[in-house]
Amino acid sequence: MLWIIRALFIIASTVFGAIVAGTSGGIIAFLAVAVSISVEIYIKQSPIDSIFDCLVGLTLGFTAAGLLIYIISKFIKPEDLSSRPFSTFFIVVTLLFGYLGMITSLRKAGRNEFLSIDSPKRPTDITQNYKILDTSVIIDGRIREISQAGFIDGVMLIPKFILNELQRIADSTEALRRDKGRRGFEILRSMQNDPEIEMEMIEEDFHDVSEVDAKLVRLALKLDAKILTNDFNLNKVAELQGIMVLNINQLASSVRPNVVAGEELMVKITREGKEHHQGVGYLDDGTMIVVKNGRQYVDEMVDIIVTQTLQTNAGRMIFARLKGDETESDEPEDLRPYSRGWKRKSYGRSSY
Repeated sequence: MLWIIRALFIIASTVFGAIVAGTSGGIIAFLAVAVSISVEIYIKQSPIDSIFDCLVGLTLGFTAAGLLIYIISKFIKPEDLSSRPFSTFFIVVTLLFGYLGMITSLRKAGRNEFLSIDSPKRPTDITQNYKILDTSVIIDGRIREISQAGFIDGVMLIPKFILNELQRIADSTEALRRDKGRRGFEILRSMQNDPEIEMEMIEEDFHDVSEVDAKLVRLALKLDAKILTNDFNLNKVAELQGIMVLNINQLASSVRPNVVAGEELMVKITREGKEHHQGVGYLDDGTMIVVKNGRQYVDEMVDIIVTQTLQTNAGRMIFARLKGDETESDEPEDLRPYSRGWKRKSYGRSSY
């Protein structure tokens, strides 16, 4: 609707200018309105700091043009100053210096923006402090708690194409995907309102690339930034191109408490295992525990003794026996049913 109003305004102004001053009046009116609308759009899309820098550069440009015109006028006869060639020259010089002043100021401000984020106590390249959030890590939700705990420094960037993907997920016809997308927006809104978390939305996009993973890699290379993700495939692709990847799943695995054979634990048996005598429980961090002869204790808390651990592509598993179990044998636990079942999880975006 807004663009319709702008188009009608341009047409009306051009027609009015042509009626009042002929063809030249119509052209001048059209250009004036076009410039006004361009300025209006720029002001709407730009932060207040950029607008201020633009005005400062424009003022400095006009001032420099004025000084140059004043110096040149000292070497020209007074009657020649009012001639058409010199008047045109002065107008062109003024507009050119104004334009150059704006562009120089904006580019200088862009470079200073990187420097202003950095801490004076850490004179390192600020681009090393950029972290780009992937859709998977936003939906996961743990990034909020990790950031609030202060384990992630620097500025977290949310590209527009990630927001677009999150919007597509939130608009999905599948209830589970829709809930994940909406949860992702709630996580971002909560982080944005937290004064302790530095987060910026950026418009940067790569229209010649269709895949979101490829856009993330391109953006990380351009900004020399790190990528925060849970996507296994993106993790590998980014690492091959020399990009540092921070994987929340790897972090969670790293901070899990070590459990060694012979250690005593208390766990609730939540379901039956794959073997007829086994029960399955979970630690607070989600680690699966397979308890020998634990099937009869489903929904009960039991004392167990760890017998061995198994590290798979999907995570860690613990095997244990009941404390005081007299039926324990010297035969090792058969791990084959679980090692076959724990295949590498699909981390593709279709799984969101």
